Amino acid sequence: MATEKLGIKVERNPPETKLAKLGVKSWPKWGCPPSKFPWTFTTNETCYLLEGKVKVFVEGHGDEFVEIQAGDLVEFPKDMSCTWDVSVAVDKHYNVE
Repeated sequence: MATEKLGIKVERNPPETKLAKLGVKSWPKWGCPPSKFPWTFTTNETCYLLEGKVKVFVEGHGDEFVEIQAGDLVEFPKDMSCTWDVSVAVDKHYNVE
């Protein structure tokens, strides 16, 4: 079951059947080492983290954050500005709409 916080939807450890239905393994991949950087989503993005741990700080919400990690299926809305604080290197599949 997905939860939503600060506009970010997170589903922890979704079933393989859902990942297969979405075609996650055919999505492009992206990764980065531990780092901290600002990011604005120019489209709706769904991603599935294969590896990593990230605190996502959404602009305008102070010190509140959403933590995502390996095994999470995550949806970010278009036009969201945030800062990614990557504590464990990320490897993810992603799909933009």
